[in-house]
Amino acid sequence: MRIDIWSDVMCPFCWIGKRHLEEALETFRADHPEVPVEVAWRAYQLDPTAPKVSGEDRGQSSAEMLASKYGMSSADAEAGQEQMAARFAELGLEYDWRSSQVCSSFDAHRLAALATKHGKSDEVDEALRRAHFTDGLAISDPEVLRQIGSGAGLPAEAVDDLLAGDDFTDSVEQDVEIARGIGVKGVPFFVFEGRLAVSGAQPVEVFNQALEQAHAGVEA
Repeated sequence: MRIDIWSDVMCPFCWIGKRHLEEALETFRADHPEVPVEVAWRAYQLDPTAPKVSGEDRGQSSAEMLASKYGMSSADAEAGQEQMAARFAELGLEYDWRSSQVCSSFDAHRLAALATKHGKSDEVDEALRRAHFTDGLAISDPEVLRQIGSGAGLPAEAVDDLLAGDDFTDSVEQDVEIARGIGVKGVPFFVFEGRLAVSGAQPVEVFNQALEQAHAGVEA
């Protein structure tokens, strides 16, 4: 079974949705040990205009971005981020929204594409999310991306070449174009077996049902 997931590493709902899917997959694999499952991460940018941030520069915090983008008061934006942090905590995740930096995720997606090539997709995906949500690092900073790549075991030369050039740019842009073509308006967006779609950070039960429906379609 193949699951394609359009996601942005800066999207809090994407990490929540990932954890819900992982829990559902544990049950599915226990019930169907004979069924191989392939998860393919695809790039999506919630804000293609977000700036690149690096070095001593700091991007807006998530609360500052929300207040600016939606005309919210600072108090309302911060209250919303506190609620999101509480949802993270329920899943064993940490969200330091005061330190988080809103910035371009394009190069992070390119690094994720390189990681897929080397069989390190999940390691890099988790590291990128932790860097943004937990550690308050700018995931557009080449040095941050270099450290993430190194920590995941990616070849140093390949990471350096990626950051110095435009490797996997076409791959990222193609993912975004495919998403646009199939009508993706937000992420996370999951497609099971190329035909069954689930949008958003749905409860575990919804993913349980989707996995069983997709499996039943494969067997039919």
